[in-house]
Parts: sequence; structure tokens; C-alpha cells
Amino acid sequence: MATRVIGAASLTRDLGRWRHDEPGAADNAKRPTRPAYVALAESIRLLIHDGRAPLGVALPSERDLATSLAVSRTTVTSAYTLLREHGYLISRQGSRSTVALPPNVVHDGSKPARSILAMMAQPELPTIDMTYAAMTAPLELEDAYSAALQGLPTYLGTHGMDPVGVLILREALARRYTERGLPTEPDQILITLGAQHGLRLLLNVLTTPAERVLIEHPTYPNAIEAIRDVGARPVPVPMRPDGWDLDGIRSAARQTAASAAYLIPDFNNPTGLLLDAEGRAELAAIARDTRMTVIVDESMVDLDLTDRESVPPVAAFARGSEIVTIGSASKSFWGGLRVGWVRANQPLITKLLGTRSTVDLGTPIMDQLATVHLLQNAEPILTRRREQLRARRTTLTEALAEELPDWHINPSAGGMSLWVQLPAPVSTALAATAPNHGVLLAAGPRFGVQGAFERFIRLPFTHEEPDLRVAVKSIAATYAALTPRAADPLAPLTPLY
Repeated sequence: MATRVIGAASLTRDLGRWRHDEPGAADNAKRPTRPAYVALAESIRLLIHDGRAPLGVALPSERDLATSLAVSRTTVTSAYTLLREHGYLISRQGSRSTVALPPNVVHDGSKPARSILAMMAQPELPTIDMTYAAMTAPLELEDAYSAALQGLPTYLGTHGMDPVGVLILREALARRYTERGLPTEPDQILITLGAQHGLRLLLNVLTTPAERVLIEHPTYPNAIEAIRDVGARPVPVPMRPDGWDLDGIRSAARQTAASAAYLIPDFNNPTGLLLDAEGRAELAAIARDTRMTVIVDESMVDLDLTDRESVPPVAAFARGSEIVTIGSASKSFWGGLRVGWVRANQPLITKLLGTRSTVDLGTPIMDQLATVHLLQNAEPILTRRREQLRARRTTLTEALAEELPDWHINPSAGGMSLWVQLPAPVSTALAATAPNHGVLLAAGPRFGVQGAFERFIRLPFTHEEPDLRVAVKSIAATYAALTPRAADPLAPLTPLY
């Protein structure tokens, strides 16, 4: 089978304005510059980590890319050599260089590696990692595992492999759903290895290769990759400044005959927006009318940072099986607690179990029992976490207003991050250069498809407040290194998002 090749024109388009800091321009004369080949290697590396240059795919020939970028062939050759030296390209005699990841990089999409330039020139530079939205473990986690250890003997007389999940956890989750206005029985719950695992199981059951899956745009990047990984095609429906375009979802569902949709109505990642009760009722109606199953991700549901009354789950507005819900303990409690769940009807749970047996045999019992303890003591933990997030969001917002007053902050109702609009489409360049200033960023296009969101960047407010202030100063220094070339005279003066 022939190796898939990225076309030179496609790679050039995805690279965008990769030479914002190119030497030679009068307005750049006083700023430190870096070689063009390093800038090119940095930008290609970022595309690899963002999944827009897929693993195993071949890059264009040096001659074709040089022609497309209007640079010398030596520049491209040197960039490829640098990528090869750091493990991002694999070359075999007689064939093109193919995209890879260094052996020390875990390809889960959650934490891009430090930049090539940072690894080469400044290995001792301390960094603040703003690529993830997750908090440290609460103090109660130790007590949760102590309680789990005490409860473990009950299960030691069994084989310990339960693909459905321990009953005590399913009962606790069923009670929580019922209290939120969605009557639920324990047999409607399947315990998984996190929400991402639940999503993957659902995609395997609900979709077939080449089928369309609607997504809000922007959305959680690992969900996009999960959809592609099962052979389905993500169909983006742009969000409006105030939330979801439900008419657009309805129209897209009808035009594409999408079999499923993946949405985050509870504090969308990355925007932090919340879908109101009226919108939830309409979404459920759209799912019924178009015979589309909507997978609702409630991973952020406990992180409401407003004082408003909570809204019922989307599934509370369903009349049948059109809404399936996935949840997780990772955002509410700790990312290292790999416990998630699917809430669905019994026939779908049975199908999921059939698929699950081919990939794993259940969630670790200790983690499940620890989650039970955390759920039983959730309110004081979540109250404290929400207070911390509010304070950190305020710190981040104030720091951005002080250091980067021309950046537009979109309001969020909850979650763990701000979705910030930049004055110019420089998100990829900003993320590529930021490690040189001591901060790691996830470029805006990572949260979309087809290279969208170059004018946006996600900034989590999960770090402690002093670190957030330092991070913003580092981001401001990075941005200053891109301007005034970054100040695109063609960019609209008013926010588009």
C-alpha cells in the first residue's frame, strides 16, 4: 500500500504565517531573529502535535515544498534535517520522510512537547504548561483511596474484572442523575476508563467508517481525533458568540444525514459556554426529528462558576434514546482518577459491553471505590474547587487586561479555560514561539478542523495565581516578538467570535 503524502499546497496552507519573526524587515530590525529553517521546523512540529500532520504520512519533497513556500531548497532541507534529528521524521532510503513522534513523547494529544528551539538552545528554561486544563488532586483524595482500600476485601473473593462497573458506584451515579432531574437506574450506567474511553466505545457502536458526526466548533480536540480514528468524519457547526447555533445543527444534520453528534453543552471546552434549558429541549427535538444520536459530554458539569440555578441534563428532555450522556471524575476531582461513565438505555449498554470486551475488561476496582467516596463527599470538594477556579479566572482575566489589552476575552459561564481572540491570525506562530519565553500553549486550530481558529487561543486558569501572572507575562513577551508584523492590517477591528 502506497504511503499517503501531504501535498505541498496543503502543508503550506496549514503552516500559515510561519515566518512572523523572519529577519530583514525594517520593523524587525531591533528584535532577535531565528533562522528560517528553525522557524519552519518549529511550525511543522506544531502541526504534528496538533494532529494536522498525521503520524505515518509523508511530507512533500524538499523541492516541492521549497517552491510552494517560496524559500530556498536549503531551508527546507535543513528544517527536515532538524526534525529528523529530534525524532519527528523517519527517513528510509528510496522513500519520502514520514511523520513520527520522538520515543519520549506520549501521543495522547494532551501535552505537546517543548519546542525544538527550546530543546536546542534553552534546555534549562523553566516552563509553565498551559496546554492542559486540569487541577491538582484535592486533599480528600488520600482519604478516598484509604476508604477504597478498606472496602476492597469485599471484592477479593471475585475475579475482579467487571466490565459494567461495581454496583455501589453505579447506584451513586444513578442517584446523582435522579437528583438533577433525570430519573436513572443503576443498570443504565456503564463505568468506563474516563469520558474519552466512553466516547470511543459509543463511536464504535453508533457509527461506521465514512459516516458523519456533527461537532460544535470549537470543541475538545481529543474528541475530533476519536471521531477520525474510527473512520468517521467530523462535521463542524460553528458556535455563535453567545452559544450554540441550533438552526445550524438541525440544517447540518439533515444535509449530511449524520448518524451521531458530539456536543459539550455544559461549559464547552474551550469556550466555557452553557446551553440553557430552552436550548436543551430544542436540541433533544432536533435529535428526534433527524434520528441522530447526540452524545452529550458532561465532564465539566460540576464546574459552574455562576450563581444561576442549575439546568437539567439534556437527556431529561429526551423522549427515547436520542440522547446519550458521558461523564468523568477527572475534571471534578483529579485527572489521574481514570473513571468515567456512560448513561444510556439498557439495549445500548449491552451493545457497548460487547464492544468493550475486545479492548479491555473493566475499570480498576480501587479507582471505582475511591470515586464512590469522593461522590459521597463531593459538595465541600466541589465548592472549594469552584472558589479556586473563580479566583484564578479573575487573576488570568486581570493579567490579560493589563499585559495584552487588545486581546478579546470571550465570557465563560464555567469550566476551566478562557477562549481568547487575538487581534491577528497568529495562534500557531504564538504557540510555536512561546516555549522560548517559558510557557507552553495549545494553538487555537487544535480545537477545530481545517485550520480554523488561528485568531483564537485557549488559556486554562487551573494553575495557581502567581503562575498565571508569570504565564501571561511570558505570553505577552512572545506576542511582542511577533508584532508589529502580527498586526495584520486586513484583520477586522471588531471581535468576530
